[in-house]
Amino acid sequence: MKEHVLVLGASLKTYRYSNIALKTLLEYGHTVTAVGNRQGIVQSIEILRQIPEELKDVDTITLYLGKANQKTYYDSILALKPRRIIFNPGTENEELEKRAKENDIETLKACTIFMLNQGIF
Repeated sequence: MKEHVLVLGASLKTYRYSNIALKTLLEYGHTVTAVGNRQGIVQSIEILRQIPEELKDVDTITLYLGKANQKTYYDSILALKPRRIIFNPGTENEELEKRAKENDIETLKACTIFMLNQGIF
């Protein structure tokens, strides 16, 4: 099943894992919304500066933001009510993980790129 995925911490820099993940998600046919510090386009996806208020039906949020930079997004993340949040290496955050679980959101400490390439996404 192809999901709608929010890449939070998306980058225009091709060597960044968030950029690679965004492209890999597209390769596997997922719908992608990307939010990052700088606006721009990666393949056909516009990187936005904030999560759109009208965004709906997000299955998965994959994080590429460090713990300190996630705080401003807590309410938006929880309001989206995704099925799961993937904490990629370096993004682990016990506070957000706890809040997500309290809202019945599955959390994973995993690598989105690895999961996609192994067919376990």
